[in-house]
Amino acid sequence: AFAPLLLLSLRFLRSNLPTMRFVSIALLSVATANAFTAFVPNSRTAFKSLSSLNMVSQDELKKQVGYKAVDDYVKSGMVVGLGTGSTAYFAVERVGQKLKSGELKDILAIPTSIRTKEQAESLGIPLVTLDTHSKLDVAIDGADEVDPDLNLVKGGGGALLREKMVEIMADKFIVIVDESKLTDGLGPGFPVPVEITPFCHEHTMRQVAALPSCEGCRPVLRMGSSSTNKPDGDEIAVTDNGNYIVDLHFDKPIKDPRKMAADLKNVCGVVDHGLFCDMTTAVIIAGSEGITVKQP
Repeated sequence: AFAPLLLLSLRFLRSNLPTMRFVSIALLSVATANAFTAFVPNSRTAFKSLSSLNMVSQDELKKQVGYKAVDDYVKSGMVVGLGTGSTAYFAVERVGQKLKSGELKDILAIPTSIRTKEQAESLGIPLVTLDTHSKLDVAIDGADEVDPDLNLVKGGGGALLREKMVEIMADKFIVIVDESKLTDGLGPGFPVPVEITPFCHEHTMRQVAALPSCEGCRPVLRMGSSSTNKPDGDEIAVTDNGNYIVDLHFDKPIKDPRKMAADLKNVCGVVDHGLFCDMTTAVIIAGSEGITVKQP
């Protein structure tokens, strides 16, 4: 009785072999999918985790260049210019750390914005102004764009006037950036900020836009907070100095940044601008492969 039953079972399996293979593959696919789902709950969570990792890495690189600038260029007894921004924040932090530990002594610092002043005060960094100390040993700050000649666009955070007043008086001006700020030509990657007087600001905007060296620019009045060129309010942004900012947007690289810088300064109503030409001593760059330094 057993032999006929075994023969019948073998005939069934042989005739239904393709079907059995399909069922096996389907079951294996479901099992694999469930295992993958258990490992990665959902793609949104996975991408969020990856994004957070990248953000941490970028902040760590900013910290490294900020610390390196202080470690390499700031010595006891110096007058130091403290920049403004997310990268300069770490340089200020490092100065505070080294003063507290005793590695640095007799440091005097000049902040380039109200928020940097507040950070420095919270860290116990002694502060002075250009009124009492017109000459600085070194200034450390970030930049929004850096071209091959180490000319800069600065002022995305709205502190361009105070930054330039302080940094132009330093024996050494050390720029700290991540590699995304490097560009073949200034302009397209980041708008050039121009600080102007509130009086007849629309007239001044037209005068700026009409400059041949600014050809192709689209002037946009900064709105909301002065610390970002992204509109975040309905009121005109006001700088620490009580002025307005016009951001000049370019689709093509600026042909002659030095000429444009000089022309902007000659417009009545312009206080200053975010082109920092021929000022840089060294640029410390945070990249995916570590830290590099460029000099003119």
